[in-house]
Amino acid sequence: MQDVNPSRLTGPPMRLRLGTTTLPMVGHVRMYVCGITPYDVTHLGHAATYIWADAAERVLRWHGHTVTVARNVTDVDDVLYAEARRRGESHTMLATLQRAAFEGTMATLQVRQPDLSPSAAQHIGHVVQLAAALLDRDAAYERNGTVYARTSHAYATTGLDRETALQRAAEFHDNPGDPDKDDPLDITVWQAATPDDEVSWPSPWGEGRPGWHAECAAMVLALFGASVDLHCGGADLAYPHHACEAALAEAATGVAPFARGWLRAGLVSVNGEKMAKSTGNLVLAEDLLREHSPGAIRLMCLNRPWAQPWEYSPAELDLAEATLEQLYAAAARLEAQPGAAAVPAALLDDLDVPRALAIALEDGGQAARTFIELLALS
Repeated sequence: MQDVNPSRLTGPPMRLRLGTTTLPMVGHVRMYVCGITPYDVTHLGHAATYIWADAAERVLRWHGHTVTVARNVTDVDDVLYAEARRRGESHTMLATLQRAAFEGTMATLQVRQPDLSPSAAQHIGHVVQLAAALLDRDAAYERNGTVYARTSHAYATTGLDRETALQRAAEFHDNPGDPDKDDPLDITVWQAATPDDEVSWPSPWGEGRPGWHAECAAMVLALFGASVDLHCGGADLAYPHHACEAALAEAATGVAPFARGWLRAGLVSVNGEKMAKSTGNLVLAEDLLREHSPGAIRLMCLNRPWAQPWEYSPAELDLAEATLEQLYAAAARLEAQPGAAAVPAALLDDLDVPRALAIALEDGGQAARTFIELLALS
């Protein structure tokens, strides 16, 4: 059900700018958010991405749009299976428990529950359909039960050179050295099963399972059709994941662009290194929530350009907590000021939270209250 004042629809046309892309919106907005692989705890880098996606959704809803958000769960993945083996438990149980923990953390951070929560395991049939469509269009080829998509061109859409793309493909386990590929940058849509595989499904090409990029492409196509209005995820997913996902969907449907706009949140680092389990520098969202308010964590993540990488430190969070207290004090002022309308206008302009915050603090009153409500900082 629409949860905004319909009178907002009668104002100037709503255009959301994200970077160099301006997105006029009409009525219904379709958002897809790359979700978690449910094998471990939620760190601040994950949380920041989902807080930004949530902020974009709230801005769109505030301006009178009905927004449908899908956030997937990648529950068919080698990393998940490996972690389950290490723990000595089933991958389905591990995925269920970690997904529940993640959703609890998101609820505490006031990230809206998505309207749709597809999982890769639920969409195996759609990946098979995607592979078949790509083969029909000669955008894919089959070797020894594996279906490969012709995606050697995809890296160009992200501004990378081929050498860097090859490095990224190896980093994300796309196996550029596979001798069955026509090109090292082609990606797997359907992977033939091996004797060591714990999970596989039937297909026209034999037992196997989907490739990661194909999972998201198939889920988007199944849920929203040939395109989405806004696709969200972390900046590290631009290539190969987002570029190959888009290439698969566009080749299968003939519709471009696959996504009208992209919101890729800047990466979070600690001590100069990207926050990741492999580097051992994780800052867990649940640990921060023990000592800090959800509003402060949200404000810390949002009070910067959305695409900008940033460095976490405890001082950053202390500053956000202090700024939030100033914001609450400003909101308590009763005098009328003109900034209330300027706050959502600033957020339409590249989700400019720092500018909107400056207006809220200076004008106070309704401007501050609008800022707090719109970005769920209470």
